Amino acid sequence: MADKKGDKPKKAGGGSLQKLYQVKDGQVLRLRQHCPKCGPGIFLAQHKDRTSCGNCGYTEFKKA
Repeated sequence: MADKKGDKPKKAGGGSLQKLYQVKDGQVLRLRQHCPKCGPGIFLAQHKDRTSCGNCGYTEFKKA
């Protein structure tokens, strides 16, 4: 549903949790690294050259 005239309708995001967790042998595996400042439950976003936290702004740069 569009909010204003001329806005594009919002798409329903699906499957994002499937990228963060995996179930193997009845145990949950977390596929991404947690933020060391924010703690468990806040994942670091994976970029081409860095990983960063969207909550606090913590960033780790990948070594070449």
